[in-house]
Amino acid sequence: MKTNHPNPGHLRDFTTDARVLFIAAIAVVVATAGLFAGIGLLKLIRLATNIAYFGQFSLADLKLRDTPLGLAAVIVPVIGALIIGLMARFGSEKIRGHGIPEAIEAILLGRSKLDAKVAILKPLSSAISIGSGGPFGAEGPIIMTGGAIGSLIAQMLPVSDNERKTLLVAGAAAGMTTVFGTPIAAIMLAVELLLFEWTPRSFIPVAVAAIIAEVERTMLHLPGPIFPFQGGMEVSFVGLAGWASIGVAAGLLSGLLTQMVYACEDGFQKLPIHWMWWPMIGGLVVGIGGLIEPQALGVGYDNIADMLDGRTVATAALILLVVKAIIWSVALGSGTSGGVLAPLLIMGGAMGAVLAGVLPAADPGFWALLAMAATMGGTMRAPLTATFFAVELTGNTHMLVPLIAACAAAHAVTVLLMKRSILTEKIARRGHHLVREYRVDPFALTRVREVMTSEVESVPATMTLHGAAAFLTAPETRHPSFPVVDENGHVLGLIDPPAILRWRRAGTHRTTTLGELLAGSKVTLAYPDEYLEGLSDKLLMANVSHLPVVTREGLQLVGYVGWKDLMRVRSRKQAEERDRSALLGFGTRRRKKEEAAESL
Repeated sequence: MKTNHPNPGHLRDFTTDARVLFIAAIAVVVATAGLFAGIGLLKLIRLATNIAYFGQFSLADLKLRDTPLGLAAVIVPVIGALIIGLMARFGSEKIRGHGIPEAIEAILLGRSKLDAKVAILKPLSSAISIGSGGPFGAEGPIIMTGGAIGSLIAQMLPVSDNERKTLLVAGAAAGMTTVFGTPIAAIMLAVELLLFEWTPRSFIPVAVAAIIAEVERTMLHLPGPIFPFQGGMEVSFVGLAGWASIGVAAGLLSGLLTQMVYACEDGFQKLPIHWMWWPMIGGLVVGIGGLIEPQALGVGYDNIADMLDGRTVATAALILLVVKAIIWSVALGSGTSGGVLAPLLIMGGAMGAVLAGVLPAADPGFWALLAMAATMGGTMRAPLTATFFAVELTGNTHMLVPLIAACAAAHAVTVLLMKRSILTEKIARRGHHLVREYRVDPFALTRVREVMTSEVESVPATMTLHGAAAFLTAPETRHPSFPVVDENGHVLGLIDPPAILRWRRAGTHRTTTLGELLAGSKVTLAYPDEYLEGLSDKLLMANVSHLPVVTREGLQLVGYVGWKDLMRVRSRKQAEERDRSALLGFGTRRRKKEEAAESL
């Protein structure tokens, strides 16, 4: 194939090289470590539950509703919260919260470095929190723990910051896969929330980690799918309206839940006591809520199974939704340790069970499943993750279209109504702004010839130092720097006021020509066919604001380019999004007539 570019070999779709295989190999180790960390967390939660509510040092699957404590059970979450507050105060404050914002913050601001304290204290504190009745899931803590394991392994090796980030996210994906058996959703979570890029150098190792974790958990006979569901609904426009409606309702619920969490956090901020004691107050609210509705306590996976089986009646679902929302918001706002995925599934599913009676007919559990995924996707602003998460949890691929319709509707509602998600709001409150819109860098698509100044003012090599000083200071001179060219049109270098001052201070005679002054100097040049991505690096390395543009063959001066030209590309990109015009139809013809009339 012929090309106009004289050296197209370095241009590729992706910049990834063979080193990705090395990082992927490390991701296998990270995945295995994350798998055992996830299994350990699940067993710790069960052990903490049995100790707290049954007084048994056992891993048996005992139900919270069967606890013999009676009214005394209200104090269990308070004690658990006290322990967590002490661990955060004297161990690591990073164990507070649900884990994902902390992982994002470490990735973007902390060079993807997490310490060993987090890897140990986060699962331990989460097990105590959930085991003592906290209305949380295990996914946020294991994402943080798996990420800490990946980061620690990476810190032992000579890797770049980007590679360390990839291994952190690989550990997080492996942890999520371990808990739920959802490798595709874990990969999508990495893409939508954690990686902040879409490149093979990060995608491949993360995919390897999630796949390895899924294979290993299957070999260990962990259940999957963990919430089997065979229901569905006939595809129709009436059904589509229902899918979109449940998505809109889930989006509104997402906004309400986010506001509740941060309203509670703001309330705790106003208390005249140390934050170490806040979880105890949240624990008291959890304990009282548990007396009203015991099903609202703990991870609540039984609730998800009941709703998908259609065994949850509307009244019970409404009580569960209200109680779960209140105790979850207060507990999370108090700064205790726990995840958000499972609670969002439960609250969304409860809303779906309540609304099922007014929506089009479908199999039992259908609307609950759609509301679960849409609430999770809307609250976390991760619609693809939520869609695949629901499919993998249930093993029902026939639900893909209804799920993505509901999740897209919920996503639209939350994006339009809320500035930030429940995850990024916490980071914003710490003084950092995140942008979660990814675009192709316009510098990677734009060539120098598209932005350079073609009519170049240059000065001859025969001009003297005195003449150059007079020229640069003349009132009619419009630019701060100029290329110096010889009689053949070749660029010898650039002159600007600082260069003139350096030569004068060095004692150079005023009659010395610019050609003599620039003889033998190295000139950084730009070429019309190179991309601005490389040009910006040249400007930075040369520490100049402008570069001469020359032909590759004869090195003839054909243009001049600088930082201002690069910024113009950014402005043009913004104009493409901002300016609106019709290219076809009546509006176009009318505009052409108006332009023709103006020209007469």
